[in-house]
Amino acid sequence: MASSRCSSPDDDGYKRFTEEAHHTYGTDTQHANAIEEMGSVSGLSRDSEAADHWEMNYHEAAIFLEEGENNEKFDSHPRHPSALPAYLLVHNNWYYGLDLSASLILLLLALAEEPSVSRFTLPVGVHGTLELVALAIITIELVLKLQWMGYSTLLKHNRTMVKSIALVIMALEAMTVLVRQESHFRVTRALRPIFLVDTRACGNMRRFIRQIFQSLPPILDMLGLLLFFVSSYALLGYYLFSDHHRNPFFRTLPDSFVSMFVLLTTANFPDVMMPSYAISKWNAIFFISYISTVLYVLMNLMLAVVYETFTGIEKDKFRKLLLHKRKACKLAFRLLVSKQDPEGIKFKQFEGVMRYYAPRKKARDVVLMFKQLNASGSGTMSEEEFIGLYDASSLRWHLKDPPDPWFSAAWPPLRMFCRAARRLVLWKYFEYIVYILILGNGVAMFIRVAQSADSLEESATNFCNSWDTYLFLAIFLFEALLRIIGIGWTQYTASGWNLFDLGVTLAALFGSLALLLKPDFTVVVILRPLRLLRLFKLKKRYRDIFGTLVLLSPLMWSTAIVMLVMYYFFAIVGMELFAKYDLRNCCANTTVEDFFRYNPNIVNGTSAIGYYYLNNFSDLLHSGVTLFELTVVNNWFIIMDAFASVTNCQYSRLYFMCFYLFTMVVLTIVVASVLEAFRFRIQYKKQTSKRDEEQMLHEEVRVEWNSLNNQIQEGKFLEQLHGDFHRGGVTYYVGRRPRTRDVLQRRMYIAEIEKWLVEADILERGIDFTEVTESMVEASLVDSES
Repeated sequence: MASSRCSSPDDDGYKRFTEEAHHTYGTDTQHANAIEEMGSVSGLSRDSEAADHWEMNYHEAAIFLEEGENNEKFDSHPRHPSALPAYLLVHNNWYYGLDLSASLILLLLALAEEPSVSRFTLPVGVHGTLELVALAIITIELVLKLQWMGYSTLLKHNRTMVKSIALVIMALEAMTVLVRQESHFRVTRALRPIFLVDTRACGNMRRFIRQIFQSLPPILDMLGLLLFFVSSYALLGYYLFSDHHRNPFFRTLPDSFVSMFVLLTTANFPDVMMPSYAISKWNAIFFISYISTVLYVLMNLMLAVVYETFTGIEKDKFRKLLLHKRKACKLAFRLLVSKQDPEGIKFKQFEGVMRYYAPRKKARDVVLMFKQLNASGSGTMSEEEFIGLYDASSLRWHLKDPPDPWFSAAWPPLRMFCRAARRLVLWKYFEYIVYILILGNGVAMFIRVAQSADSLEESATNFCNSWDTYLFLAIFLFEALLRIIGIGWTQYTASGWNLFDLGVTLAALFGSLALLLKPDFTVVVILRPLRLLRLFKLKKRYRDIFGTLVLLSPLMWSTAIVMLVMYYFFAIVGMELFAKYDLRNCCANTTVEDFFRYNPNIVNGTSAIGYYYLNNFSDLLHSGVTLFELTVVNNWFIIMDAFASVTNCQYSRLYFMCFYLFTMVVLTIVVASVLEAFRFRIQYKKQTSKRDEEQMLHEEVRVEWNSLNNQIQEGKFLEQLHGDFHRGGVTYYVGRRPRTRDVLQRRMYIAEIEKWLVEADILERGIDFTEVTESMVEASLVDSES
């Protein structure tokens, strides 16, 4: 795990600690003294080589820290030296990439397997061999894991057990395909996303899926109530309207249930009401009461229940991750203390663990982290101080007051120009001038769009290749150049808005050039208006929205992947069930017949509404488009009725109903997460002033060279610091935290965090928590504050 941060598979831990250990301690007497002074010895150390012990302590401590950061259970921690090689091989960036590649190959094979996309069709022997190779890579990773976790994990760890069963089934099926040289009914291909979800890259997605499962109980309760009302109204509708011979929606009880289920999505409204409404206007009461009760009351009530549940789950997730990281730090700390000082660690031990935990950290950053954590300034870091390591690792350091701008050593005439540019971009009215120019660009675009043109290509050329286009693009590029010259590239790229401005300006420029080469490439017209988004920054409401989007970006990525996984699952099932059916001119004598009418004698083959035959499951790509249309739910029942007609099986509707329920559950949780994130940001803004936020996001560290020299006492390490600190003087650095949700939560839940930590301490002392009273917790809080 610690080795996952290394840049090559050769840097596997064993090589590092065996080469460095002898260099660190020297003689056998020093080795013995080193072991004698250790507070505890790593279980991964080999007794035959005493010199390895301190390095192995550093290494195992780094593994604990990695497990805490990645929210991995400590029961998968390697406990024996023989387990370490397999552990380090699996927890390696190269193997992470190999595992991810194998999982993606398995998913993409659906494009080449029958029913395949015509452009990607492969012979059975080729895609069957590729499948076995990918499964072999995943199997090797699983076997290596079981070497240190134990084969009993298959029964204890649900995810590992499901993955193992899926591997066996798919391997047997792949071999069957190779032997028979043809594909068969393989609905189990829908389980392939299991391997993707289990990869290291999809850790956030696993947490989101876990939140979905945790949110299911209230959703299932509400779905039960919802289906009760749907069934009750379906029964009532059958007895009220089944004798209306011209009403096709309530002829039988199944027809009545399907009609009311579809009405839940409003896709068939008011069509489903009109035949009954034509007979008696009072019949409208039935449909109005149903929609009011089910759609506007129960559906919104379900959202409220899910939102409340999701909010509690999100807070509990933060609590568990916080306590998990705290435990990881405690376990690592025990491996770093010495017998002489069992309550603290020196810089030597801190630097040792950082070599394995974050080998790419600069020596300067390691020193600044130690100084920032060691708030007491004693030179010995306590356990409570060490627990803040994760937060300190996120800090990005820079000099507090750089003595000179970046251009101070430049050629004098150039330095004068840079200084003038700096004064201009820091001028308080400079931003307003930029906003006026952006607004002028918008006015110019409006004029160009309003101009008449003989063709779309000519209109696009006027919009993207006119003189005003290049004028404003040149101005915006010059503005970006001034900012970069004035404040430097590092400070310029620290702002997301600056990166956005430069990105869309360059994209618009390349888009206009592409349009010159290919006039029908009109899609590039979208690039020029993007710069107008900067104007929304002026209003606080929009800033809150953009800020919420930033907080939600990790969740949105997880949501997108979960939706794609769900689409893949239902696409595979849909292809296996419906790929052989052609919807052209299907559904004769049904209410949806006109939507699938196909006439090859017509130029386009069909009428204006007759393109629904394209909504099929002939391959993976067509299936994905069809499922997206079902997600939108507009006229989704037309597709469902068509397949029920061509298969001559009314039970085929269950596939489409299940897909709707699955998407409704996921999207309801997504909406609840968006509401929770927006509420969280608004509350945070109300409780935290701009000044408080800046103080929270920044840490200042004072480094005195003489004190640092006494603390480190290693010539080679000190040589690396000469360019970063003022020799013989004092240097001030400022560290900045990223504005992530985790950082903001630590600010929002500061009171709850203190209580959680006290409760955790009580549990660690072996006191039964059921016997702990609120007064005991409050007393502990008072003691900790004093």
